Amino acid sequence: MTLAVPKTLQVTKPSRKRRRKEMRMGYLFVGPMLLGVMIFTLIPMIFSFTLSFTKWSFVTGFDKIKFIGLDNFRALFQDDVFLKSLGNNFIMLLAVPIGMVIALLLAVVISNHVYAPGAFKVIYFMPQISSVVAVAVVWQVLFHPSYGPVNGFLSALGMDNPPKWLADPNFALPSVMLLMIWIDLGVSLIIYNAGLKNIPADLYEAATIDGASKWAQFRSITLPLLTPTTFFLLVTGIIGNFKSFALIKVLTDGGPAHSTSVVVYDMYQTAFVDLQTGYASSMVMILFLCLLAITALQWIGQKFWVNY
Repeated sequence: MTLAVPKTLQVTKPSRKRRRKEMRMGYLFVGPMLLGVMIFTLIPMIFSFTLSFTKWSFVTGFDKIKFIGLDNFRALFQDDVFLKSLGNNFIMLLAVPIGMVIALLLAVVISNHVYAPGAFKVIYFMPQISSVVAVAVVWQVLFHPSYGPVNGFLSALGMDNPPKWLADPNFALPSVMLLMIWIDLGVSLIIYNAGLKNIPADLYEAATIDGASKWAQFRSITLPLLTPTTFFLLVTGIIGNFKSFALIKVLTDGGPAHSTSVVVYDMYQTAFVDLQTGYASSMVMILFLCLLAITALQWIGQKFWVNY
């Protein structure tokens, strides 16, 4: 015996005309975004790739473009300033895992052991939403070698020759890294805090009943279940780190002695100060390949340590 399904409950397949209408509406909604991506991202990327094989300055006009093959790339690997900038970029990557570790510890403490955790989240997130120029100027004052509060405090503790910080090639890059960690700490903190809230409380209750210590719970429950969050922060943090420009431009202007210069800053100097657009475009391609390789390695490696 079969039951007849009322016509009002029958699922009818949408007609071809309706599907086309829905498709047109979909393209209408995503069209402005796709157009923006094409104009401001895809076309400049293709143009930059083409210019990397040329000798050209954007002030001379398109008729002065001269194709020179791989000469720009050969020159890059003999350019001491570029190699120094690229090396600084890789050194600065250390700021990403260090900041993530600090953010994770703060997230655990704020989530479990602090009254009014929302206020602390706002406090730690303030540097992220503050003006980069204002933040850099404040830190220039703090790190001033003669009149800065940091060296004044160290001198009060009895240190005869405190570091010159941003004026010393040996301390300038670590100082910039410290500032980058401080600025990005709030974002990692909030994302880790959201990840902690998604961990079921039943797991901790069961572990407590079984006699597991807080450290054992952190090692066996918190860390494994936060690996997707850690992977996300690692990928985005490294990409953002490679694109650092405004902070370095305002804080040190790449100095002293190129000790804080990075590829993006070197590219800016080459393209808009030295007016070597083709040579600067080849720097963009090297930066793109570095980011592509690092992200691909992360994507392959996440299969062995990320728990979804």
